[in-house]
Amino acid sequence: MMKTILIVDDEPAARYGLRKALEAKYRIAEADSAEAAREALPREQPDLVLLDVVLPGQDGLSFLRWMREQGSEVPVLIVSALDTAKTAVEALQLGAADYLVKGFELEELRQRVANLLKLVTLEKENDVLRRRLTTEGQFGQMIGRSAEMRRAFEMADRVAATDSTVLILGESGTGKDLLAQEIHARSPRSGKAYVAVNCAALPETLIESELFGYERGAFTGAAQQKKGKFELASGGTIFLDEIGDMNPVTQAKVLRVLENRTIERLGGTQSISVDVRVISATHRNLQAEIRAGKFREDLFYRLRVVTIELPPLRAHKEDIALLAGGFLQLHGARLGRTARLKREAMTAIEKYDWPGNVRELKNALERSVVLSRGDEISVEDLPGEVVRGEAISHKHCGEEMDNGIGERDFREAKRKFEVAYLTRQLAQHRWNVSRTAATIGLHRQSLQEKLRELGIRRPGREPLEDE
Repeated sequence: MMKTILIVDDEPAARYGLRKALEAKYRIAEADSAEAAREALPREQPDLVLLDVVLPGQDGLSFLRWMREQGSEVPVLIVSALDTAKTAVEALQLGAADYLVKGFELEELRQRVANLLKLVTLEKENDVLRRRLTTEGQFGQMIGRSAEMRRAFEMADRVAATDSTVLILGESGTGKDLLAQEIHARSPRSGKAYVAVNCAALPETLIESELFGYERGAFTGAAQQKKGKFELASGGTIFLDEIGDMNPVTQAKVLRVLENRTIERLGGTQSISVDVRVISATHRNLQAEIRAGKFREDLFYRLRVVTIELPPLRAHKEDIALLAGGFLQLHGARLGRTARLKREAMTAIEKYDWPGNVRELKNALERSVVLSRGDEISVEDLPGEVVRGEAISHKHCGEEMDNGIGERDFREAKRKFEVAYLTRQLAQHRWNVSRTAATIGLHRQSLQEKLRELGIRRPGREPLEDE
């Protein structure tokens, strides 16, 4: 099919020259002003716009800004008599695809036009492919064919193209960070920054200076000005992971950013406007946190314009075989070997409940690939807790249990330590929750909530109730 090019230039001679150079291969439409071009866009549906900078009435750059504000993705090639770097830079910042100074060779023009149109075609094909993969159960690095996962992927794909604020809910290890990255990658902001902040890993005293930055001398040790994450993400996306762990003072400030689109650095007085898309995530039940007075209700409603829930792995076990295949390929390629699961090993991993979700499955398989002797992984190569079907192995508490010390990721190390510590304490108190809580200095309810959160169960029993 012949591609359409819209030429926007107020000089008839210039339009004629461009038309002559291109009409052999493309359908040409013309407009002599920005006003005429506005009307021509929906009528002609161009694949590319050649745009002059100096026009009567509205100039070319303002027209380009208007196009982008309307959400038009049509590539624009600026053709200008002005050979100034300032204009070129401004045009590219506004989203022009290319910039040509008048006096160019016709062959140069034809080449640039052909390249841009080839890119457009590739991007369209890419979009179609991505849509198809999404419906077939793949979303960026994530895979899942179960109804729950496909629903999450399709929702994420639809919301990616908008600027809506997204809240991702799901237990630890379900892939909330991967989902957020892919939403950004599929959004109109994909060329700009993606900045992730883990609210749980930052001490309360640091989180504000991380998010909002500070001026020189704002506090002892602030030797020079520092930009915060909101400022660094301007134009792009900020991902606030574990938003449920954020203290109330910071919550109030984040709410203000969402309402006014401005921030103030610590120790600063001026408001700095930021244009960011906010994606947040939490493993906590925010409604329960609101009832307990720990989370602001007004912020919750601001964050959850669109909510996407990632199910725990135990709720979509039909995806385990698919995920295992993907992880084995990944680990195998990295370690330079092939590995597959024997039937009884596959049965064992499909029966296990995976309290650490997809992340735990990935780590367990990596360990199994390293331990297996041949190219087949047997039950002996799997972690003990998976084979025994317990959430945690506690037979040889001391030597066998992973207490998280060697873990690179802080949150994962903390989780593993808590699991190891609590399992050992409970075993010593014959799994009596009240006695254990009293010994370790926690309220019984707090301990029970912790056990639920970490998926710790008494071996061979249902989730713990007080005994």
